[in-house]
Amino acid sequence: MQAVRSILLLLSLTLSVFTGYSHASRTTLGSVDANGVNVFYREAGPSDAPILLILHGFPSSSHQYRNLIPKLADNYHIIAPDFPAFGFTTVPASLNYTYTFASLANTLSDFLDALDITSFAVYIFDYGAPVGLRLALQRPDLDIKALITQNGNAYEEGLGTTWAPIQAYWKSGSAEDREVVRSNVITASAVKSQYVDGTPSDLVSQIAPETYTLDWATISPADAQEIQLDLFYDYRHNVELYPQFQEWLRQSGVPVLAIWGANDAHFVWAGAEAYARDVQDLQLVKLDAGHFAAESHAEEIANNVLAFLKDHRY
Repeated sequence: MQAVRSILLLLSLTLSVFTGYSHASRTTLGSVDANGVNVFYREAGPSDAPILLILHGFPSSSHQYRNLIPKLADNYHIIAPDFPAFGFTTVPASLNYTYTFASLANTLSDFLDALDITSFAVYIFDYGAPVGLRLALQRPDLDIKALITQNGNAYEEGLGTTWAPIQAYWKSGSAEDREVVRSNVITASAVKSQYVDGTPSDLVSQIAPETYTLDWATISPADAQEIQLDLFYDYRHNVELYPQFQEWLRQSGVPVLAIWGANDAHFVWAGAEAYARDVQDLQLVKLDAGHFAAESHAEEIANNVLAFLKDHRY
């Protein structure tokens, strides 16, 4: 597992050197101790610019934003951490870390404290949505200026049919259903499908193969697979929290940009539309893209994010 992480880190260092972007927007790599967890993160943009926190999803890491970050970094100070069990963040065995979404949110909170970050806009995607929204619930002291949700779900109608085997596992908790989830989700082909399915045919060839290849290399070891299956089982608690997430959206009045790959089979377009029930200041953008829309539509996403934040004077 450590050898895999070393190879991935070498690739990330290479990509950070050869971005071709200005010095101001160049991405740097760092890590910080967050209550015993060594959190790896990508950072770009002026240190005195407003902070935009970017949260990744399954099965990737901050690597998924390697194209998007430089497009935003001339205007914002970008911080993109890797969650425990993803990317290059490492958790010492001595911590006896419990891999749940509550733990991921706690680690994110510790990470922000370690960097002395209290005010920011946040971009959520996939797993980053429940982690970010849990953070908002548990840390009312944080000043969250705006929310960008790119296929970051908070509504039951946003769960696509691909969740069926996982939902069956939630109900039974059985070893048999756990293995069904493994065979449906924790495979090289399933990881690749998250990147290519729903992507317009003329853009599929532009999906960089290192994305799904490196993701699979990270989650394929036996111990890593068990952690991912634990997180899938725990996701049911995020669904239970959806009403609280929705209440926070209503009460906080946070402006929301819901920019969605409308061809995503995992978090479907209805999940984007549902934000209108609870968000007073909502902008909806429908992309002809799949789940990992930032792979095929980074320019369009960046333009919408920059315009949205500028319109809200952030």
